[in-house]
Amino acid sequence: MKGTSENGIPPWKRVLDCTLILLAFPLLVPLMGVIALIIRINSPGPILFQQQRMGYRGRLFMCLKFRTMHCAAETVSHQSHLQVLINSNVPMTKLDAAGDARIIRFGKLLRSSGLDELPQIINVLCGEMSLVGPRPCVQYEAEKYLPWQRERFNAAPGLTGLWQVSGKNRTTFTRMMELDIEYARRKSLLLDLKIIFLTVPALLVQMWDMRQAKKARRPVATTEPVMPARAVNH
Repeated sequence: MKGTSENGIPPWKRVLDCTLILLAFPLLVPLMGVIALIIRINSPGPILFQQQRMGYRGRLFMCLKFRTMHCAAETVSHQSHLQVLINSNVPMTKLDAAGDARIIRFGKLLRSSGLDELPQIINVLCGEMSLVGPRPCVQYEAEKYLPWQRERFNAAPGLTGLWQVSGKNRTTFTRMMELDIEYARRKSLLLDLKIIFLTVPALLVQMWDMRQAKKARRPVATTEPVMPARAVNH
């Protein structure tokens, strides 16, 4: 695309990213400090989780997140869950929606609210990500993409995106791909502003869905008297 730099971020997008981050800095710094303290108190180990992700044109970069799982947590279950989502037409529910022993205290809240991804503003400032774009995927996920799905790499990855504000966990894997590709083709200043505006309401819906899922798993108390077992004569 004309005017797009080698990292897939047009000049207007770069200006928007840096301007919004600088404006939000007085709020972000204390908030990130509180989150870091919560993680430090509740779980030994590093505050940040670093993982190689794939960005624009499939380039690898080190993506940052607040750590929400215990150190050395296994990843096999996530890979298996991802395989199910790719091969079926079911909603993109998170693995931890059904409970996950790998997650630290308050980790689920950080994940459902998206606050665990705040350190990615560093990736944005470094030009590896943008505020808006397809989520950065891991390598083992990209290896399972069909040829047409790789078009999502034509846009720099983002903290939020068209998929995130269009239902996210209520959509299927294929629909996520379609929305990511639609954004890669249509990205514009107005579209980015619209997605940013819709992000907070979308996060509130996601948190509500997680709360309802938790309620659905909770055992229902009964006030009916328990009848004594009767002796059975054979």
